[in-house]
Amino acid sequence: MTYLFISDLHLSPDHPRLVRGFLALLKEYQTKNTQLYILGDWFNAWIGDDYTAPWLDEIINALQKFSSAGNQVYFQVGNRDFALGQKFLDQFDGILLPDVYNLEINHMKIRLEHGDALCTDDIAYQRFRKVIRNPVLLGLIKRTPLSFRQKLANGFRKKSSETKQLKSYDIMDVNAQAVQSAIEQVDYLIHGHTHRPEIHQIQNKQRIVLGDWRTDSAWILELNEQKNYKIDFKKWSY
Repeated sequence: MTYLFISDLHLSPDHPRLVRGFLALLKEYQTKNTQLYILGDWFNAWIGDDYTAPWLDEIINALQKFSSAGNQVYFQVGNRDFALGQKFLDQFDGILLPDVYNLEINHMKIRLEHGDALCTDDIAYQRFRKVIRNPVLLGLIKRTPLSFRQKLANGFRKKSSETKQLKSYDIMDVNAQAVQSAIEQVDYLIHGHTHRPEIHQIQNKQRIVLGDWRTDSAWILELNEQKNYKIDFKKWSY
């Protein structure tokens, strides 16, 4: 059994190299009895499970082949694709996980999350997150026309880009107290969002930050039964 953790791919038709990289990853791990965990921001934006496009069809087809080979895909929403639901995942028997998910592998207790909820110093973002993730509001947005949702997503991305330029890196990074609280009951905390790949030692525990995907490489975390589930955090080139 192989457990594979990735995040922050930000796939879109505007960045075909990233799409190629993800397809290459599926092909690489297709015969390795893989449990693939995607911890948010799989897509650069997600306007609804009713969205269709040729570039997305290629991804779905590859995921169907991946699942048919006996592998499993798990997904946690991120700040870019929080509208992605089980309906989309059903096309390849994927499983939607809650915002925080506890996993045990070989007696190792692991907490998985996207990571944006740990950035509590960014008060403005946390307020926005609470509003936009409200199930009632999200349900109303999903009922609007695709064209409206596309404009809304473009507006969110533009606003996010402009806001980031005005904020310090410290504010947009995780809060130490939030991390301490999150890791208290587990051995490992694995998350993405900050785009700062690193393994942080916290006493006898570890916080592993997954990196964002680039045009030719990505940070991936692998736990493999054949290697006694030793943590293999590496830069994977494609």
